Parts: sequence; C-alpha cells; structure tokens
Amino acid sequence: MSTIRSPGLILLAALAAAGTSAGADLHHVQITAASPTEAVRWYERHLDCEPVAHQRDTAACNGIRLIFVSQPTMGSSQGTGVDRIAFSYPDVAAKMAELEAVGVRGSGVRLQRFDDGSTHRPIPGLNRHGFLFDPWGTRIELVEDTKRLGFHHLHLSASDPQSTLRWYQVAFGGRPEQFPGGVSGLQFGSGWLLASSHSGAQPAPTSSRAIAHIAFEVPSLDRSVERLREAGVDMLGAPTVPANARSSAKRVFADGPDNVTVAVVEPGFAGVEAAEARHDRAYDGDAAAESYLTSRTPWGEPDLQGIWTGNAAHGIPLERPVALAGVEALTPEQAAARRERGTLGSIWGYEREWRDTTLGYDKMTPSTQVAMIFDPPDGRLPPLTEEGERRAREALLERERRASQPPAGPEDLTPYVRCITKGVPGMMIPGIYNNGLQIVQGPGFVAIHKEMVHEARVIPTTPRERVGPNLRTWLGDPQGRWDGESLVVESSRFNGRSPFRGSSAEMTLTERFTRVGPSRLLYEFTVDDPAVWVRPWSARFAFDLDEDQYELVEYACHEGNYGMFNILSGARARDREAAGASR
Repeated sequence: MSTIRSPGLILLAALAAAGTSAGADLHHVQITAASPTEAVRWYERHLDCEPVAHQRDTAACNGIRLIFVSQPTMGSSQGTGVDRIAFSYPDVAAKMAELEAVGVRGSGVRLQRFDDGSTHRPIPGLNRHGFLFDPWGTRIELVEDTKRLGFHHLHLSASDPQSTLRWYQVAFGGRPEQFPGGVSGLQFGSGWLLASSHSGAQPAPTSSRAIAHIAFEVPSLDRSVERLREAGVDMLGAPTVPANARSSAKRVFADGPDNVTVAVVEPGFAGVEAAEARHDRAYDGDAAAESYLTSRTPWGEPDLQGIWTGNAAHGIPLERPVALAGVEALTPEQAAARRERGTLGSIWGYEREWRDTTLGYDKMTPSTQVAMIFDPPDGRLPPLTEEGERRAREALLERERRASQPPAGPEDLTPYVRCITKGVPGMMIPGIYNNGLQIVQGPGFVAIHKEMVHEARVIPTTPRERVGPNLRTWLGDPQGRWDGESLVVESSRFNGRSPFRGSSAEMTLTERFTRVGPSRLLYEFTVDDPAVWVRPWSARFAFDLDEDQYELVEYACHEGNYGMFNILSGARARDREAAGASR
C-alpha cells in the first residue's frame, strides 16, 4: 500500500503490529544548496550551528545535522511535505532585528513578513515566532522556547496531521506531546516533529525541493526495514553503503506520508563525499594561445567576432589573497564557494535568482583562477608613489564626505551611478550581471560593445593622426594594432574622472585580446601610471563564446528608472530632517 498520500488505518495497524523502532531518533535533514561549504558557513553565522570536522557539507545544530548537497531544485521547501525547520531563541524579536539588519547589507537573509508588515508576532505558549528563508529556499521558523534552544523542530505539512504523526510514531517511535500553541507533535531526543494541515489537496514532493529528505537513525537497520516492508511501506531499494560514503554505515530510502522522502540510517552514518566536479574552463597558460590558430576575416585579420560572456570569471579577485600565496589554482569546490560568497554578498536589491552568475542558473563553470593580476608575480598591486598615496588619502576623504553628506545634485554621485560609464578597464571586469561582450570587426576598425552601461568603443586598427592634442575623454583615445593573433589596444588621454583603482589622467592602458580556442577569448591589460604606482602591473581573465544563448539586453539605466530621483529626493528629505533638528 502506497504511503505517498495520508497513511490509512490498515497501514498504521500493520506498522503498530510490527512494533516501533525503539531508540530511533531524528538524524539529519538534507538541504539543497548551491555551495555546501557556504551553506555550512551561513548556518554557522546566522543560526549558531557548528561545522563538523572533516565534513565540509555538514552543520551540527543542537543534536541534529544539516547535510547540504548541490543538486537541481524546483524551489522552496514551503508547500512541501516538510514545510520548514525551526530554531529557538530566548528573544525572537531581537534575533529577527539582527537578521533584518544583515539582510539589508546582503548575504541572503530573507525575512518573511506577516500581513501587517511585521517580522514576528505573538503565538500562544511560545511568546513569539517569525519566519525567514535561507538563500537556497529552505523555510526557517524562529520560536521562543527556553526549554530547548538551538535547533528545535521539523514542521510537516500534512493532509491528515494526526494520521501522519501516528505513522512516524509507529515507524520510528517518538513521544506524543501537545506542542505549545496547540500543534500536535512527537518529541524525539534531537527535537520535535510537528505536523499542521496542508492548505491544498496534497503537499508537493520533497525530493525536488530545498529540503530533499529527512532521516532517522535506528539501532538495527535490517530489522527496521523488514518491519516497514511487512507493513506495506514503499522502500526505495535495499539498505546499502552509498557510493563515496564517509563511513561503512548503510542507508535506505522510503516513501513517507505526504510525499516526504525518508532516509533510514545506521548508527555512524556520516553522509556522502561529493564527487569531485570536473572543471575545464580555467585559463591554462600561454601554451593555449600559442597552439590555437584563429580563423581569419575575409580581409585577412584574426576573427574575434561574436557574443562573449565573462560570467565564468566572475568572482576572481583583482589581487591575489594573502592566504592563497603560492596556490596555483582553486579546486572546483573552492571556486564555486567563492562565486556563492559573491552572490550572497550582493543580495541587497535582488534575490539570488536574478543574478546572471548565480550557481545553478549560469551554465558557465566558475573559473579556478586565483587572481587576475599576474605581474607582479605575487599577484598584488605594486606600491604607490608619494603622489599615489596622496591621491588615495584624498579619495578616502571624498568617500567619507559623500557618505556623511546628502548629495546636493547628480554631480555628487559617481559616473557609474549617473549611468555615464564604468571606465576602462573597469567596464571589462565581470560583475554579478550584464557580463556580455560583443565584438564586431570591419577593415581597419574593431567595435567592442559592453552590456553594462551599453558602452561602445570603436577602435581603429591602422595608424591615424590623433585629432585635438588637448582632447581628453572618459574612455581615453584608443589606437589598435594586430600583433600576430592578438589585437593590441593602447589608450591614453583620459579625463581622469572615472579612475580605475586610483589611476590618474596620465594612465596608459594597454589591452590584449587573444582567441585561445574556438570558444575562449583571453583578455589581458597592463596599467602604466607612473604618477600612482612605482611600476606597471598586468592582469588577465577569459571570456567565453555564448552565441547560442546569450544576447545583450537593453540597459535602461535612466529610462523608466527612478534611482536618481529617489536618491536625490531622499537626500532632500534628510536635509529637511536635519534642518528641523537644528531648530
């Protein structure tokens, strides 16, 4: 008899006749996350769980383990047979205020507000509760229960809560208790199992959602499986040691009530080591460029044309982190975690699903390149000159002034906020979205169109007389030439109003575009600014050809965008508040 729907009386009777699994306990919850290591860090930081030694995908939370796995998901746990997990704090109002502040700054804390806009409210017997989501869709409830702090319970969404709880009781034990607030539940050593009525006809399956399954540990797996089979429970295979398991303990899956996938494990089960991901998108050295012969345009120049994306390079820092000195390349897991940290840190205006480079959405594998700078060899910016240090101090004072004073007008905002430019090479460096790059060639010219801000550069590739010796522009005056298979672009005569890392108007920027494979374009740039740095420095990363899927979308930075209006109207409101306070 299937147990996918609400368990019937015959099945419950059969389970009861077979006897309960004495000593069974809640063992773990398997949660889908784009980067398991970052998920562990998120739960450690925000919900006081602890990382488990030698298990990078596991967090220990007051007697129960959260095991994170990277796999495709259909979305949130809300509305599935396991609607949410819950943690208890002595002061939910204070905790929700803490999380709300974090969410404003970024890192993927998303609060679920009640109809009146509040983040928490009273609940009979528990003082207060509130809801949030982790960045990957798991619904989390915070409750006040001073008798049990930390991980508190699993909350099931059931077609028939009483029958569902009875199924778990006769299958795995658990002591029936009336949970504060009037919700029925079972109490296990590691927490509560609660069940509430599902609002629809039937909960969605857990197997394809954020909470993939829940697990119980039993003293004797073979005996428990035999009992469950005799009672008519659908067992999904036979007990076995999973591939890449961290221990010799066996595991088996069963169909639980309300579309819940239930794992049953032996003592000592420690999860599964994820298979090492294959990564083939890292830049593999100068030999790649030397071994690939670029196709030619009809007029005989190397053909760089196409729509490219820098998504794979998003997350590579400009400078080598000090902690990674001597590391040649990240592991694929480390690269994915770095990408996920960037995504979570940017969630202040958008959800992670809106980011072009979000893991699980972007088809480009994150680059394992440690840093962009390759010269100096230590991967760090060279020392500043005395003039560079003076300019850096002035820039810091200007940032502090802008942060402390409302802008008087658009001119007090950066060129990027004003939708003017990101400058070069800043416009080339990938961010969280709009990383498209289109290159079009014609005899004597190359046009480079960047998706962000929709900046277009038309670069002559034959020598020309430069017009206007005093003319200086945002993107400088470029001159291109062909050096073997590479396009080399030298730009100077900048206006200095959109500096890169503190560069001056006297910077000379040399860029090199080289097709190193059918679908890879190596981009290198050298910054030579003697007024700011004691020596030139160089960096590189790669773009990927993506003409089948990628297209440059409209960049409506002003049209229909209320950003500038809101910034300035907010500034005037602050002026009025300050004027009122001074009276």
